[in-house]
Amino acid sequence: MAASETEPEALTEQVDIARGLENLPVSAWPPGAEPEPFEYTPDHVAGPGADADPTQITFPGCICLQTPCLPGTCSCLRHEQNYDDKSCLRDRGSEAKYAKPVFECNALCQCSDHCGNRVVQRGLQFHLQVFKTDKKGWGLRTREFIPKGRFVCEYAGEVLGSSEVQRRIQLQTIHDSNYIIAIREHVFSGQVIETFVDPACIGNLGRFLNHSCEPNLLMIPVRIDSMVPKLALFAAKDILPEEELSYDYSGRFLNLMDSEDTQSLRNGELRKPCYCGARSCTAFLPYDSS
Repeated sequence: MAASETEPEALTEQVDIARGLENLPVSAWPPGAEPEPFEYTPDHVAGPGADADPTQITFPGCICLQTPCLPGTCSCLRHEQNYDDKSCLRDRGSEAKYAKPVFECNALCQCSDHCGNRVVQRGLQFHLQVFKTDKKGWGLRTREFIPKGRFVCEYAGEVLGSSEVQRRIQLQTIHDSNYIIAIREHVFSGQVIETFVDPACIGNLGRFLNHSCEPNLLMIPVRIDSMVPKLALFAAKDILPEEELSYDYSGRFLNLMDSEDTQSLRNGELRKPCYCGARSCTAFLPYDSS
């Protein structure tokens, strides 16, 4: 009897959703169940209409060969250090009105692989599991404790042009899951940099993250080799083992609540309900008509 009880767990651990492409295997639960097939990629890939190839190296490297990478001497750190000595994202500060850009050292930099400004590029550092939820389909949870500020995973997929995004969205029905995320960064000159990522068919484990009105992850655009940002998710607070991982689909800066969004209809279409269970839940998933 004892052997038969442990067998499903052993079978489950053999399933790696990441197909061996991450530092650590990503297990699935319950035993024998797997999500719908998709092509796994740990990094962005160029999709239809993409303005740039996310795999190309276009940034110059720093020359910090004998000294550590520090603001003022390292060309990758123009303002301040991005991470502390425990590889935690430095506090963004709730009093800030905008996010400061994050640039990591890249493939052309002369600093070592152990440089403190290399965090997101090191990939998965915590054991995560894809699991079946009661109402939200598949979700993603951690198997171990994650301290606040630590990098958890990327949201990686096809980088698309705006016309391709519109085409794909128009083909969706109310029953389809929408994986497309739009990142809009406002530059000091008034320019808006838009990045569209769709992991529906080609993506990584970030595609299993569900929305929460009180999320435990924070999404930050991080640039390493080029201007195409990696959509990096950091722990917004200490996260306990077996806790589901989530982020705010609306992309509110620092997860701060601004105004309530409780309208059930947008453009005459019924919005999808939110099942996050948070005290501040708005009852509906975020919606961006643009």
